[in-house]
Amino acid sequence: MVSKACVLKAYRKKLEELAKLGVEIYLVVPSCWRDERGVLPLEEGEDGYQMLVDKLAFNGHYHLHFYPRLARYMREVKPDIVHIDEEPYNLATFQAMWLAQREEAKALFFTWQNLCRLYPPPFSWMERYNYRHASWAIAGNQEAVRVLRWKGYTGKVSVIPQFGVDEEIFHPADGKSESVPFTIGFVGRLVEEKGVHLLLRAVAKMQAPWRLRILGTGPWQLRLEELAVELGIAGEVSFEHQLPSLQLPDFYRSLDVLVLPSITKPNWKEQFGRVLVEAMACGVPVIGSSCGEIPNVVGEAGLIFPEGDVDALRDALERLRLDEGLRRSLSLQGRRRVLENYTQKIIAAKTFEVYQELL
Repeated sequence: MVSKACVLKAYRKKLEELAKLGVEIYLVVPSCWRDERGVLPLEEGEDGYQMLVDKLAFNGHYHLHFYPRLARYMREVKPDIVHIDEEPYNLATFQAMWLAQREEAKALFFTWQNLCRLYPPPFSWMERYNYRHASWAIAGNQEAVRVLRWKGYTGKVSVIPQFGVDEEIFHPADGKSESVPFTIGFVGRLVEEKGVHLLLRAVAKMQAPWRLRILGTGPWQLRLEELAVELGIAGEVSFEHQLPSLQLPDFYRSLDVLVLPSITKPNWKEQFGRVLVEAMACGVPVIGSSCGEIPNVVGEAGLIFPEGDVDALRDALERLRLDEGLRRSLSLQGRRRVLENYTQKIIAAKTFEVYQELL
């Protein structure tokens, strides 16, 4: 498996579960990954698989990074399957796909892409090569399958989220009491498309008492802080630094509701909404917009409002604030939905089925 996302140990739980199913796994992973959040170092610890750590070339360049030692690792391991945990238009995917062909291994790639977008050369060339030579594709959402077909991919495809959650780490609090005041949370990048400005306008219309905890960083942070002051709610809103992945459960459990108010932009719409699944696993009710994959992820286990509709979001928040029974019901439904669909064990089992079909 080739995956920069697996610098985070929490994501590698899927590999542990695959190993328990009898898969011998070698993970090619960078020593760190750079993005708008800064440098994400490789978190230590492996269980049931072997990590092959490489220093990425063009680290931080989403489309252009690649693994200088990958050819050597391929020769040494001689894999039956190469699972490329990257989009098909990336150089790293082309590199791994070409090497897999040379080693006569079956290869598959992963995609979240849920918008019909065309890329210029050389990315379009690499994408077409990967489509022709992949033995399978894994799509993270339903719309990604439609995009694959629109772009000309004719091979086999399965819809499986990239990672699940560890239900033993993301679990409800024991004997959780309701927060005072009613506590609303957001976790994610502070950018326009995540819709935090809409959330601020919605809570400003709510009846007191309440508080809003915003966990994350991004280019819109200063603008959002200024908006909170402008709306007269700065005292009820806290902007908090992002936490290591394994500290997130405690944050979720401090909330009465998690909100993901994403809005569709010409070049983006919500591909999954992992924070929804993490919060539901912790027994926290969720409210999501109708953007992208959010309604499919939440199902009947949370509340959905039309994206961009501030009043509808306010109404959903007030409904939860005033209805303790609804909060309890959604808490149970959300946890059950995660256990049935989104644990690392479930994701690993579905991925294992793909491996079996490949061989």
